[in-house]
Amino acid sequence: MARKVVSRKAKAAEAEAAEKLATAKNKASKKKASTRKSKKKQAEDVRLKLYWGVFSQNLKRVAVFEFDQKKDAEKRAQELSKGGKSPHFIQKVKEEIKFE
Repeated sequence: MARKVVSRKAKAAEAEAAEKLATAKNKASKKKASTRKSKKKQAEDVRLKLYWGVFSQNLKRVAVFEFDQKKDAEKRAQELSKGGKSPHFIQKVKEEIKFE
C-alpha cells in the first residue's frame, strides 16, 4: 500500500497554530493565577518577662521570684531541700506579658 504524502508546509502551519493556541491559554491562566494573592498573617508582638522559679524534683513549680531576687529564690530552694526532703532548684522562667 502506498502512503499518503503530507505537505511539510501544511504540517508546519498546523504546528504553529497549535503552539499559538497553547501560549494564549498559558498567558490567560498565568494572569488569573497572578491576580490571586494571599495575605500573610503578621505575627503579633509577644513580650516575655523573665522570672526565677523554684522547682521540686518532679519539675513542679513551687514559687516564682522577680529576676532581681535571685538570692531570695536560692534561699527558698535551700529551705525546701532541708531535712532530707527532695532537692529543690531554681531555674529561669519566661512568661508572656499581656497588654490591656
